[in-house]
Amino acid sequence: MSLNLDEARLDVLRRTFGEKLLEGEPIAGYTSLRVGGPADALFKAESADELALAARTAWDHNIPFRVIGGGCNLLVSDRGYRGFIILNRARMVTLIDDVEHPRLRAESGATLGVAARKAIKAGWGGLEWAATVPGSVGGAVINNAGAFGGDMQGALLLAEILQQGKSVEAWTSNDMVYAYRKSVLKRNPGPVVLSAELAVTQSTPDACLEKMRRFLAKRKQSQPPGASMGSTFMNPPGDYAGRLLEAAGLKGESEGPVQVSKLHANFVINTGDGTARDVVGLIRRMRKTVSEQFGVTLNLEIEPFGDWAEGELKGLEEKIDG
Repeated sequence: MSLNLDEARLDVLRRTFGEKLLEGEPIAGYTSLRVGGPADALFKAESADELALAARTAWDHNIPFRVIGGGCNLLVSDRGYRGFIILNRARMVTLIDDVEHPRLRAESGATLGVAARKAIKAGWGGLEWAATVPGSVGGAVINNAGAFGGDMQGALLLAEILQQGKSVEAWTSNDMVYAYRKSVLKRNPGPVVLSAELAVTQSTPDACLEKMRRFLAKRKQSQPPGASMGSTFMNPPGDYAGRLLEAAGLKGESEGPVQVSKLHANFVINTGDGTARDVVGLIRRMRKTVSEQFGVTLNLEIEPFGDWAEGELKGLEEKIDG
């Protein structure tokens, strides 16, 4: 395959990252849907320092890049990405046992559920909801992830943010300008989340584990296993996307190996070797059917990403509501 990063910029990446730089690497294996073509170049950052180095290198040499953590809400094009993927594997998690302000500090590539479980096992409450949420801490910060009445807006104390041409800044929850599944970083992508500190409260391991197990049981009843992106659409005001999709008779509908879950209609499952094209076709049909039957336009919660052909995403355009 031909790479779209020119040789000069590729040489910069080769000199900086050596054998750790992967060229033409398929992205599918790094996403929860298991769909997506190759990246021109990919580097696995294993610490916040390596993550910052990779981002600064890309900025300094005008290299298009994207940071991917758990890849849980991404729909990557079959044609892949014409640029530099920074795979965030910075996963250090630390419990800070401050009497007045106990907190959990996690690098942004840490899995949110794994980080939450570390606090829970130590008897720190407040993050039981987070143990049920897939994806990385950085993705959760950007997307204001939440479940069972908890979310990042309520949990975040500070996030270390790296911006082009600036030193690392500490942003609070208020600085994120959070809304439902949105933040200023989602509206204006570019800055890189290096780490986050999350609030916890004193409890006991037994109490935290019991609460977490209740949440996990509820999630297991309603959310399907398998390769998916999580919720496909955001809930419209005063309603639920899953209810509308189910009422429209879409459970079990498919496009090739890609299927609307029979357990929860807001989940799209890749049952085999489905492609991004299959997914787009199915999502377009889901959105159109709900619009025709109920007059409701569902906005995407997942993010199409990569090198899409002109018109390939027609019918999936999100209506931005601020």
